[in-house]
Amino acid sequence: MADKLTPREKGFSEWYVDLVQKAKLADYSDVKGCMVIRPNGYALWENMQRVLDKMFKDLGHKNAYFPLLIPESYLKKEAEHVEGFNPQLAVVTHAGGAKLEEPYVIRPTSETIINRSFAKWVQSYRDLPLLINQWANVMRWEMRTRLFLRTTEFLWQEGHTCHETEEDAEKETLQMLEVYRTFSEDYMAMPVMTGRKSESERFAGALRTYSIEAMMQDKKALQAGTSHNLGQNFAKAFDTKFQGRDGREHFVWQTSWGVSTRLIGGLIMTHSDDSGLIVPPKLAATHVVIIPIFGKATDTEKAQVLEKSHALAADLRKSGLGVVVDDDDSKGPGFKYFEHELVGTCVRIEIGPKDLAKGTCVMVRRDLKVKEFIPLGEAAAKAQSMLDQMQKDLFQKAKTFRDEHTFEVNSYEEMKEKADAGFLLAHWNLDPKVEARIKEETGLTTRNRPFALKQEPGKCVVTGEDSPGRIVFSKAY
Repeated sequence: MADKLTPREKGFSEWYVDLVQKAKLADYSDVKGCMVIRPNGYALWENMQRVLDKMFKDLGHKNAYFPLLIPESYLKKEAEHVEGFNPQLAVVTHAGGAKLEEPYVIRPTSETIINRSFAKWVQSYRDLPLLINQWANVMRWEMRTRLFLRTTEFLWQEGHTCHETEEDAEKETLQMLEVYRTFSEDYMAMPVMTGRKSESERFAGALRTYSIEAMMQDKKALQAGTSHNLGQNFAKAFDTKFQGRDGREHFVWQTSWGVSTRLIGGLIMTHSDDSGLIVPPKLAATHVVIIPIFGKATDTEKAQVLEKSHALAADLRKSGLGVVVDDDDSKGPGFKYFEHELVGTCVRIEIGPKDLAKGTCVMVRRDLKVKEFIPLGEAAAKAQSMLDQMQKDLFQKAKTFRDEHTFEVNSYEEMKEKADAGFLLAHWNLDPKVEARIKEETGLTTRNRPFALKQEPGKCVVTGEDSPGRIVFSKAY
């Protein structure tokens, strides 16, 4: 049997890397900072894509694709944008054996090159809103990388939209944040706090940035998605104008929003255990594994067990479930249990000659590991109800964990004492210098100011100066 994972209590980071590699989700690459996403990991990304893509299209967005290479001069058109991304840029200076007249930047994000097209496409208010999404890879040169969570190259989607008014752009920004919240909670079973980021955490070149923030099992925060109201900054830089209803020229109001393969890391760290991956059923590639148990069965009994196993698999597939019959007789049942727990198969069904004689089977939910004896005639319906309940239970377990590790703190000493405790709700005077001091002295960063948190004025925990309300501080990935 393969080596077990490092227990989470012994080393959460080691456990995470062990799980990603041993569950065959991803592997390291010879290209510094980049990863290879293996079929098990890519299946998760495909399922995430499928759900999100439908959610985007249901709201009127259409997919397009823009070049990987961006002229360096484009980034320089928006000063704050280039300053924010400059340390992470990968630049192409030579191609075809010759030095380029102008270097190209490998796409770190696409606001600039997309605006170049938008400036040509948008002429009148009748062209608005323009709702575009791109599924792509991006590159941001990272010094410290971790599989899925922070890599030099990663996969994502980036939405880019143009609107007539600031109000319309703000509505779009918040609407897409709500899409991310819905996806995170209803599909990933990962509770998130939605809210506005601080000015220092704002996307370079945006008016306002909003985020969804999730708590991992080590009580650190993960920024799982962002939505930005870009205002007119990029429109002015690229002359993206339209003739308004009043007959005059106006700059468009824009948004951008995105989630990435970092979500896979979030899913792993929210739900998985020391036995391996746990996947919410709505995103699972394999929902059920049926394991025939032969023991000392005769050839006739083996044939009967296999026949019933495949018949049950066919019934389950009619409901759209991913089903595997693991009838590889070179592996014992114990090894198969271990293997399917490691890769996160949601439900295990065991069928042997004795079970057939009784007209029953054994069913085990991945997250609970409790055996239930179910009549064979009810197995298909029971599997579906198990999966539905598992989806709900995973969300509730994660939410309870987050709520139990969220605290109000009312002094800087209390903040320091609870720096590793989870989400800290603290008053802060909005001064970036105070924010930077807190980060330097405690490792805590502002995550967002949650919409759901009732805001009441108070006093900054560091300076005692006026604060408009509490904001979430946490250590983060």
